[in-house]
Amino acid sequence: MGVDDVLVVIVGAGPAGLATAACLNKLSIPNVVLERDDCHGSLWRKRAYDRLKLHLGKDFCNLPHMPFPSDFPTFVPRVSFLRYLDCYVTSFNISIRYNRNVESASFDESDGKWRVVVKDTESNADEVYLSDYLVVASGENSEGYIPYVHGLKGFQGEYMHCNQYINGRDMYGKNVLVVGSGNSGMEIAYDLTNWGANTSMVVRGPVHYFTKEMVYVGMSLLKYFDLQKVDKLMWLMSKLKYGDMSGYGLVRPKEGPFTLKIKGGTTPTIDVGCIRKIKKGLVKVYPTISSIVGKTIEFEDGRNGEFDIIIFATGYRSTVLKWLKDYRLLFNEHGMPKPDYPNHWKGEKGIYCAGFSRRGLEGISFDAKRIADDISLAVKARKIPGGKSSHACTLASNSWRMNELFCS
Repeated sequence: MGVDDVLVVIVGAGPAGLATAACLNKLSIPNVVLERDDCHGSLWRKRAYDRLKLHLGKDFCNLPHMPFPSDFPTFVPRVSFLRYLDCYVTSFNISIRYNRNVESASFDESDGKWRVVVKDTESNADEVYLSDYLVVASGENSEGYIPYVHGLKGFQGEYMHCNQYINGRDMYGKNVLVVGSGNSGMEIAYDLTNWGANTSMVVRGPVHYFTKEMVYVGMSLLKYFDLQKVDKLMWLMSKLKYGDMSGYGLVRPKEGPFTLKIKGGTTPTIDVGCIRKIKKGLVKVYPTISSIVGKTIEFEDGRNGEFDIIIFATGYRSTVLKWLKDYRLLFNEHGMPKPDYPNHWKGEKGIYCAGFSRRGLEGISFDAKRIADDISLAVKARKIPGGKSSHACTLASNSWRMNELFCS
């Protein structure tokens, strides 16, 4: 079993891990990124649908120290974003070890180091990394979540999480139910109708919906006006654009979109054309599923229908608790940071997290910069006689910016 001693271990080579590594490299702090897949940005590369684009303008979503190229469109497509990540890795000389599945990570009190046990899934060899600092960058979206539905296991059709959906090419003429009315759910429902599927969707509660341009305007205004005023303007723009959608099964929340995002991380839906499809009757809206028998799905309002395919756009879960033994130094029992934003990124004994703020790509940049600066201060303090220990150094959190809210 090989043992590597490295100052910083970063778990995960998604945007959060790459951004943190780049910021550390800018400060000449040695680090290594461990990635379970055979590529970086695997969620975008392997588990995203074809038509996916960044839901915010590129000005709000670049990673630290490298803006998007000027010739990129305002709303960057998935393929272009992957090109950007490839260039980012090369430009900052990020060291990534692929096919490394982290099996456990624990803090050793005897030597004050993190012990990270890894399986090289290509060679089947075991590896151990000893580090002063551990950055958890596996993200809040590391595993698709499918909720319990009575009768789902006996469903006689096909069901999947939306991270398995690429496009609707093979779903022409089929009855497809999309569960979830967030960005993925709405966009997949829209895409399915374009491929000729008979599309329905489950909307389980109130939802805000806007065009990308509306959100861009709203976020820009937040630099100059208070939250409540911008929320009211966003509500008015949506009402003027779409009208009253309650008759179609879409009800707006009582609280404004930015307020909801701050309170609970709930992101408003970016409409790419699905609302128009709903109004035309091309997408049927149902409430929560009550049960499934065979291919028949019954809903809470008493309606039912037969479906061939169910696509769950029901979010993701953190997998941190599966491998991080001393998770309580930073995380709660749900695998999310215990401290509230903006102090969520740092725990005890040299553990950090990036990409868990529920604030998308701009939130990732926020995390990466602060983690790198904090580790840099800690390393410098250790070198100064009589200086504070690395785990006592604290970087004061800057006030957060409103444009960290919606990048995804």
